[in-house]
Amino acid sequence: MRKFPKGFLVGAATAAHQVEGNNTNSDCWAQEQMPHTTYKEKSGIACDHYNRYEEDIRMMREAGLNAYRFSIEWARIQPEEGVFDGEQIEHYRKVIRCCRENGIEPIVTLFHFSSPVWIIRKGGWEAETVVEDFEKYVTYVIRALGNELKYVCTINEANMGLQVAAISRRYTIMAKKAAEAAAKNGGGEVQMGLNMQAMMENMKYQAMENAEIFGTPQPHCFNLGGSEHSDLLTMKCHQAAKRVIKELYPEIQVGLTLSLHDLQPVEGGEARAEETWAEEFTHYLPYIQNDDFLGVQNYTRTIVGPEEDLPVPDGAERTQMGYEYYPEALEHVIRSVAKDFKGNLMVTENGVSCDDDSRRVNFINIATDGVAKCIADGIPVKGYFYWSLMDNFEWQMGYRMRFGLISVNRETMERTPKESLYHLGRL
Repeated sequence: MRKFPKGFLVGAATAAHQVEGNNTNSDCWAQEQMPHTTYKEKSGIACDHYNRYEEDIRMMREAGLNAYRFSIEWARIQPEEGVFDGEQIEHYRKVIRCCRENGIEPIVTLFHFSSPVWIIRKGGWEAETVVEDFEKYVTYVIRALGNELKYVCTINEANMGLQVAAISRRYTIMAKKAAEAAAKNGGGEVQMGLNMQAMMENMKYQAMENAEIFGTPQPHCFNLGGSEHSDLLTMKCHQAAKRVIKELYPEIQVGLTLSLHDLQPVEGGEARAEETWAEEFTHYLPYIQNDDFLGVQNYTRTIVGPEEDLPVPDGAERTQMGYEYYPEALEHVIRSVAKDFKGNLMVTENGVSCDDDSRRVNFINIATDGVAKCIADGIPVKGYFYWSLMDNFEWQMGYRMRFGLISVNRETMERTPKESLYHLGRL
């Protein structure tokens, strides 16, 4: 059954906003409360992991996992500009020490999508000031907790801003085509055209609500998409954070994580695939090539056509998220990354949203087989973290997407481990 060498990290991952609950000083919380929100549900107490982390970490230990990747919430540590909350830093110290007491290696992520509201009011991730502000936050955290840590991810999916922007552009084109079709057909056959009017109306209201909350009708939140400028600022934030960490604790292993797709071009799609890979990955190499590791995050493949990405093949299995069930993608992505990034790799997220846990077990089997093959071929993969530890708050999609190794009763918060948790532990 064992696939991995001694010392290999096998664990699960979470993000603070998605599991802790009551992250009231963050931009994501503020977005959820808006009358015309794009979130299907509010996070509320989420999985109450803030209070139940000991139980959750103990379940990982009992299943045989040896590592846990979780995030420290910037909005908790620094609820206002210039104000650092000592009680919150002590909370995360307790989480780290709980991991150690249970034989679990803590892998800390310093930023996982959610920002303090005051950061957004200053211009968010398009403002030059975000670099200095992030550096101050990181300095405070590492001074307090650095002696407790071996691994730190600075920023989760640092390329997400460009990916969301690209998705938004594609959606706008699709919506325009649907609206034009609706106009020709009188609106009766293409409901997208009718929904387009409602969506535009919501955008107007959202602009007013954003102005009230963030001081601008178009807030530059990390999770709302970004520009080439914000992408560069994100890299500057990473490099500033790495510099601080290495100055304070040189032995800490530092990296960031990227969201990467298995890009499979059909005939004529090769140029588009290469362009997309450059945007997703290779243009970051100058900023990360000297990092201690790179976090690889992958869930599926993308079939790339000459003009646009192609839909999921007919008859292919889909996940609850709507994309293709394709665990083979992880091995392909690792091999693609290793061609250019010569440092250590860590699979910091990989998983599937489904209710049939046997499909989750199968997904883990195929994905980790691929990781083992990469290691056998000399690619330095040092860990595998399944997303996610528990069924959690999947951002705008709410609680309907179930990725977890542990189910959570939404009424009682009772945890029930799935077979997939133990299966992962046996690896």
